[in-house]
Amino acid sequence: MYIIAIAWLYLTTLMAATEKTVTAGLLTFFFYGLLPCALLLWLLGVRHRRHMQHKETLLQDDVNNPDGSDADGNE
Repeated sequence: MYIIAIAWLYLTTLMAATEKTVTAGLLTFFFYGLLPCALLLWLLGVRHRRHMQHKETLLQDDVNNPDGSDADGNE
C-alpha cells in the first residue's frame, strides 16, 4: 500500500516540477498529489486500526479471563 503512495507522490512531484510557476507547482503537488494520497491512506488505515483495536480487546479479554469462565478472581 505504501509503495503505491510513494509512487503517486513521485509522479505528482515530477508533474509539479514541469509547471510554469512555483505557485502552480505547489498547488498541483498539494491538490493533485498530497491531499488525495493522505485521504486514501487515512481511509485505508481505518480498517487496519479497527482490526488492531479488536485484536487488542480480544487479547485483553484473554489476559483478564484465561480459562473462558465468567467468574471473578476472588470467587
